[in-house]
Amino acid sequence: MQFNRPKNTDKYEWTNHVFGKMIFYRLAESRIIRVLRNPKRVEKGIAAETIAVMQPAGTNKPSEIWAMYQELKKGKKRIITAWRYPGVSPVREQIWIPQDIVLELKKEGLIK
Repeated sequence: MQFNRPKNTDKYEWTNHVFGKMIFYRLAESRIIRVLRNPKRVEKGIAAETIAVMQPAGTNKPSEIWAMYQELKKGKKRIITAWRYPGVSPVREQIWIPQDIVLELKKEGLIK
């Protein structure tokens, strides 16, 4: 399987580290972008000022695909790393959302 290096765009900036992880875990650029756009879980990243997002993958042998990124100016995201976690990972520290925003999202039916 051949991997093409992801290209930096006006929305995403890719690091060399994430490219190596994409090869190791056999993750495509489109799959990582899909995780970023529609995560099932969003947590505070391990590195300073980063966000980690996750989507479940696989049904027979469950795993999770994680991506960690950093918000840059003008809405651009620097994708730092991505990995595949075997099984189901424990919930860590979630990102803080103001209570009034949570109530508004619940009222709109966007979250439970």
